[in-house]
Amino acid sequence: MNATLQPRVADPVKLAAVAQRLRLHVLRMAERVGQGYVGQGLGISDLLTVLYFHFLRHDPQRPDWVERDRFILSIGHYAIGLYAALAEAGIIPVDELDSYGADGSRLEMSAPETLTGVEMTGGSLGHGFGQAVGMALGQRLAGRDARTVVLMSDGELQEGSTWEAAMAAAHHRLDRLIAFVDHNRQQADGPPERVMGIESIPDKFRAFGWHAQRIDGNDRMAIVAALDAALTAPAGMPRVIVLDTVMGCGVPLFANREKNHFIRVGADEWAIARRQASEVA
Repeated sequence: MNATLQPRVADPVKLAAVAQRLRLHVLRMAERVGQGYVGQGLGISDLLTVLYFHFLRHDPQRPDWVERDRFILSIGHYAIGLYAALAEAGIIPVDELDSYGADGSRLEMSAPETLTGVEMTGGSLGHGFGQAVGMALGQRLAGRDARTVVLMSDGELQEGSTWEAAMAAAHHRLDRLIAFVDHNRQQADGPPERVMGIESIPDKFRAFGWHAQRIDGNDRMAIVAALDAALTAPAGMPRVIVLDTVMGCGVPLFANREKNHFIRVGADEWAIARRQASEVA
């Protein structure tokens, strides 16, 4: 394996502090509009922390650097979490978070590729995975060792295009492609097992020729360890990491709600949410 792709040592204290700030950024944006996909933003804050502050090779001063690793957010409505990470990483201004969801803002509820740091416009589920496969293949053809990382949802696995992309990635032996599946057991119409069953997710990917792992997606050091294992997996195999996450993680007020795919928040609840996010690292 190329030396630049070897695992690096993570700082758990630093990652905990960053994850807390990301959650506070998410709440800051969501409070502006009073509702939204705040549960998703909180739930993936740990993953985004590890990716942007430990794993991904990127340069905030050169966002179009061709050798950068790519992060593709297939689940466009998770944009609130991505904006928090981009701001904390210095890729977009932190003050711009206050424009989230406003008329004329660059920070739309689904991330647009016109925004610095966003590789594709997500939202129509089932499309991002295929684009990530194409990007990974393009990086190889260009002779680069950059990694392509894509995040998709558990409900997205109900789309046929997802499995076409999985088959193509294995066929082309895209071992610099890493896919994450956010398995939070919620989608707009209810739990995936009631809408259309998708388990066992790791076994399905293994059958397609992928190296597969399943971890606690809100355990930052487990994510670090899974990425280390992915980097040292057999050559020629694309990698997938299934994340069992809790929507609203870090803010019990939201995490304990029975339905939090799209949250409407009372004006008196924001102070409670901010306090809870400040207490949990």
